[in-house]
Amino acid sequence: MQLDIFEHSRDLMLRNDVLHALQRRDVAAARTAMALLQAEYPHDTALPDLVRLLHAIEQSVAPAFADLAAAAQVLRQLRAEPAPAAQRLLGSAEGARWMRPVWQQAARRSAALEFRAEHADCHAAELWLLAGDAAAAATAVNRIDSWRRIPAPLEWMCEVRWRLQGLDDSWGLLAELAWLAPTRLDALLRRLADPLLLRLRRQFEASFDTEGDVPAMAWFPAWVLTAKPALAPLLGQAQPGLQTDAERAMRVLLDLLHLERQGRQRDLVEQRRRLRDLQPALFRAYMATR
Repeated sequence: MQLDIFEHSRDLMLRNDVLHALQRRDVAAARTAMALLQAEYPHDTALPDLVRLLHAIEQSVAPAFADLAAAAQVLRQLRAEPAPAAQRLLGSAEGARWMRPVWQQAARRSAALEFRAEHADCHAAELWLLAGDAAAAATAVNRIDSWRRIPAPLEWMCEVRWRLQGLDDSWGLLAELAWLAPTRLDALLRRLADPLLLRLRRQFEASFDTEGDVPAMAWFPAWVLTAKPALAPLLGQAQPGLQTDAERAMRVLLDLLHLERQGRQRDLVEQRRRLRDLQPALFRAYMATR
């Protein structure tokens, strides 16, 4: 029986030898261990993923990308193969950590490439964020002209600000992203998994019912003021955007909160009318707390 147990555990032992070498990024040891695993267990189900990780670290030293097309080809392969393989073998968190040096190298290779919206996922800023280096990502974003008016770099800078300075200093940029690219804000909130943001988002989805062509998340910053009026000074730091209805609604709410503090009832009536005309659902959320 002991021999049977040993025989059934040898594949696990050989597999772990490869994995441990890959975690140390010891290419020579990984190749040796993998050759033994392939020789004894050529149909082991982990082999394809182990090979993907080995190839990723074997290619860790490479020249800068010649152009966006070359970058897109390599990065597509990294996202499709070693990144999910690392998560399958190591788990979500550890797999992401294992990939960080791979993304660091990719970011360095992309450093000289200009930003193009159609190849946003090839820009160094996104790769630095995947590598866990928010400061390097900020530097890369700041090299993009008018980044605050472009959805992808604005999303990256929102994440940078949150990671480096925390949520309080991020509210202004988050509002700008909501007005410019609400679907990107939705994805970002899920990715950041900030407890307060997630809680507010759940409350927003449960209580805010609107119609029209504007995505609901565009109204999120304005709605936040109805749930957390104390955030008014932070949301008020948002720079003027394209003057969409969602932006105007938040500005009206900021004004309403200011007028309430001053007790200016006549002006309050007019501003409440403006809010009702801009977004009835938002007006109802505001009045529910009055």
